[in-house]
Amino acid sequence: MDNLLYDEENEYIKNLFISAQSDSELVKYARENYIPVLLEDTERLLALLIKLKLPAKILEIGTAVGYSARVMLANAPADTVIDTIEIDEEIIKIAKQTLEKYMNRVNIIEGDALKILPTLNSKYDFIFLDGPKAQYVRYYPYLKSLLNSGGMIFADNVMMHGMVCGGVAFKHKKKYMVKKMREYLNKVIADIDLQTTVINVGDGIALSVKK
Repeated sequence: MDNLLYDEENEYIKNLFISAQSDSELVKYARENYIPVLLEDTERLLALLIKLKLPAKILEIGTAVGYSARVMLANAPADTVIDTIEIDEEIIKIAKQTLEKYMNRVNIIEGDALKILPTLNSKYDFIFLDGPKAQYVRYYPYLKSLLNSGGMIFADNVMMHGMVCGGVAFKHKKKYMVKKMREYLNKVIADIDLQTTVINVGDGIALSVKK
């Protein structure tokens, strides 16, 4: 995949923005404890797409500390609800504090997404995918079936710090994850029921809209 922007242009665009992350202490805690949290440019794009799509119901894979769910709900219509899946019981406790203001609109589902997804019977207008990277391709059939026509899958971190495109060397233990992420990208791009693009924002984002 060609990079449409030179490094200098990427840096210039980043510098146009003062930090958008509204809870620096939460972000600092997450990063210090190796918990995934949105990059600033990813956050801006996610917030913008939520405002444009106006989803009534959102599904999130990977609640983490609740930061991304809060960003989505803060930019969604007042009656939007979100189902968010997280396997880590301790992180869920933090997420509940983060999302305290929105808990009447949030359903946190504890457990393994691969086991939970087949049990869901709702339809979603927007799916934010930010769970284990090697599992994206395994989640995909369920996500596609749960997505309404016109709905969007926002898959974060699909470049995995340059490893997926081959621009960055990686250790052997990462080989399986990279292989599976490449499979996910190939699958969504080839699927005639979707319109997909991959954009060079943050750590790479794949946006797929169901026809």
